Amino acid sequence: MGESPHTVNSRIPRRAAVTMVTAALLAGVTAPGVAAADTRAAGQDRPELRKATQAFVDAGFTGVQVRVNDERGEWVGSAGVRELGGAAKPPVNGRFWAGSNVKTFVATLVLQLVAEGRIGLDAPVADHLPRFGLDRRITVRMLLQHTSGLFSYTGGFGPDGKWVPGLPSAGKEWLDNRFRSYRPEELVRFALSKGPVFAPGADQDYSNTNYTLAMLLVEKVTGRSYAEEMKRRVLRPLGLTGTVVPGYRTRLPGPHSHGYYRYQDATGQWKVVDISRQNLSLLAGAGDLISTTRDLHRFFSALNGGGLLPPKLLTEMRTPHPKMGYGLGMFVQNLGPGCAPVLRHNGSPPHGYGALMYSSLDGRKTVTGAVTWVDEATRGPAKDFEKLADNLVKQVFCDGRTAG
Repeated sequence: MGESPHTVNSRIPRRAAVTMVTAALLAGVTAPGVAAADTRAAGQDRPELRKATQAFVDAGFTGVQVRVNDERGEWVGSAGVRELGGAAKPPVNGRFWAGSNVKTFVATLVLQLVAEGRIGLDAPVADHLPRFGLDRRITVRMLLQHTSGLFSYTGGFGPDGKWVPGLPSAGKEWLDNRFRSYRPEELVRFALSKGPVFAPGADQDYSNTNYTLAMLLVEKVTGRSYAEEMKRRVLRPLGLTGTVVPGYRTRLPGPHSHGYYRYQDATGQWKVVDISRQNLSLLAGAGDLISTTRDLHRFFSALNGGGLLPPKLLTEMRTPHPKMGYGLGMFVQNLGPGCAPVLRHNGSPPHGYGALMYSSLDGRKTVTGAVTWVDEATRGPAKDFEKLADNLVKQVFCDGRTAG
């Protein structure tokens, strides 16, 4: 998903600019018979979390799993069904396509290389990746911040404000091509063929091309594959046993919920296709991640708790650009009066899956989750995702536990 229903930047849409909290940072279709929420908690029951979890299913999502870690301990719950026609609830630590949550992982890898002196944050990307003939004004920071001006290969608005189609990444066209394999270089060269959207550093626009280039930068500088560096630097040290960069693999391993796509064929008949199998090489470095709620919690808590980057670079990462509220691989969001500022990066592959990843500034509070639904050209219940996610996280980050 992307900045509009017509784009895929592999995250749940949020078109409006996000309110800044820079000062705070620097200071410190529903299936029949859908079941009610199933919960497990280390401590007491959390009826407000059960209600906020069930709200996703009531809005039309087929399944949802949620994990909350805060001062009251850990709470996990699920609602809905694992697959259409079944009665089993979504597994509370099942695997899912996490989409653009991987951007935070990739940004962390790049910033670790900056900390080691192997990459300059404000150095030209072209110094490391000369084969693409990139504008030398494009820096590493601009890739991570989405200020490079590079067109997103999944489609976007051109400099004249008109929509420019990208590679098959939405709707029936994507459905028919969902097992196609792409090479990262192919994605980048396609984007470059469309020309820049704006001059480097002049604006901010969410582009998957930035993170595919960041992935290639990691490979060039380390001499190792992106997947190997992810394992070596993040997955193994944190014990993230449920997370994997899938490459060209199309199956979700282990217990998982199913996503779907619904369309009308040439005869006018409605068809529903199970899309739990798909090839995410379309979003190399930008949306190709399989994970679990437990692993997303461990990663985001460790990152924001200072366990993966030195303080100066963590501050850089969490200092948002004023247009989108996006720093270097994460958003900064103000949930409103009575709420603590949160750091987040939600995600989704093209259709049928969505993921949540929220943290307090110190990493001690997190909300992670995943949803599935019957997607379609109109996006179905996805239009309500932002409101439902905000309502859920307000139960954890707001004094008044505002209900929306």
